[in-house]
Amino acid sequence: MSNTRHLPFIPGVGTPAWLGVMGGGQLGRMFVHAAQAMGYKVAVLETTPDCPAGHAADQLVTGGYGEREALDELASRCVAVTTEFENVPADSMAYLAERTFVAPASGCVSIAQDRVLEKRFFVECAPGSSVMPAPHKVIASIDDIAAIPDDLLPGILKTARMGYDGKGQVRVRTREEVQAAFDAMKGVTCLLEKMLPLAYEVSVLTARGLDGESVVYPIAENVHRDGILFTTTVPGPNVSDDCARRAQDAARAMIAQLGYVGVLCIEFFVLQDGSLVVNEMAPRPHNSGHYTIDACVTSQFAQQVRAMARLPLGDVRQHSPAVMLNILGDVWFEDGSDTAREPAWEQVLAIPGANLHLYGKVEARRGRKMGHLTFVAPTLADAQDSLRQACAILGIAP
Repeated sequence: MSNTRHLPFIPGVGTPAWLGVMGGGQLGRMFVHAAQAMGYKVAVLETTPDCPAGHAADQLVTGGYGEREALDELASRCVAVTTEFENVPADSMAYLAERTFVAPASGCVSIAQDRVLEKRFFVECAPGSSVMPAPHKVIASIDDIAAIPDDLLPGILKTARMGYDGKGQVRVRTREEVQAAFDAMKGVTCLLEKMLPLAYEVSVLTARGLDGESVVYPIAENVHRDGILFTTTVPGPNVSDDCARRAQDAARAMIAQLGYVGVLCIEFFVLQDGSLVVNEMAPRPHNSGHYTIDACVTSQFAQQVRAMARLPLGDVRQHSPAVMLNILGDVWFEDGSDTAREPAWEQVLAIPGANLHLYGKVEARRGRKMGHLTFVAPTLADAQDSLRQACAILGIAP
């Protein structure tokens, strides 16, 4: 493998190269589509056979993320392997890396799946990135709670591992509330972050190749509801040129410091005074980057394929203003009803610039990500108007 480690994997006629994905969710599904469009075959490793990525993949390997037999099968077939979610066991990524090319590396995944390590990394990057995380403290015992500085409250207590879409997070105002939340979380290691005067949130989608070259997409402005991404707007209506430059520079510094290969999303808070605070990162394509499928020259998923295959990274130019709307399972249900019915997609798709992406999940459930809509238009105002029309059709509060 050492002789081919730095060579590109180009799909050949009759003997296509195989790429592998750890995880069978919607991110894996969209990766599969992008890879197949470029001539690759894709194998997906997932614990259950009925999964979004498995429906599209050329091969589904059914097994646990830590099962050696399943990992060996993936590694023996694929010239490169990636992950579609950050909580895949880092040990499994390291095991695969002994047998095939893996991007991102297990060390990068380890940092991103542990908030304590992640914050430590952000602090180490601060001299080069000029952006710090929010003031914070590790909470691993009762003694840590007693030692909380007064100016760290009110704050948000977050589990160090396994939190996503607002899960594993509790707002706390006093040490007593910290104690109650810590107890409710079964005493697992947590991170207490100071609540800051937030103006809005942005995410920076960046990618880096094995050769060290990197690219940064336009800055996306995000709105969340109940801890789940609601909309992504690009260009961000509140993002100044200076803010965009600082966020992009910080992302470049961080991805270089990691020695990262692949697509990385870094989320930042913009405070009311205009200052920038780094929040968290995801070592994979990201929900806020879905707009790139319809609005950019190279989608985030095609970019991940390029990085894995050691091909030149793609053009990140945005050709149209865009607004992305997450579609949750709630839109399948009338108010107060438990009976699912199909939303009026024909009305939504009559809106100019509407692009519907459904993830192939067999059951709609409230709060479950079922798909997304991206609205592209000549102007941002037009895209935002299309969003409002779709929300009215689907019964979503704009």
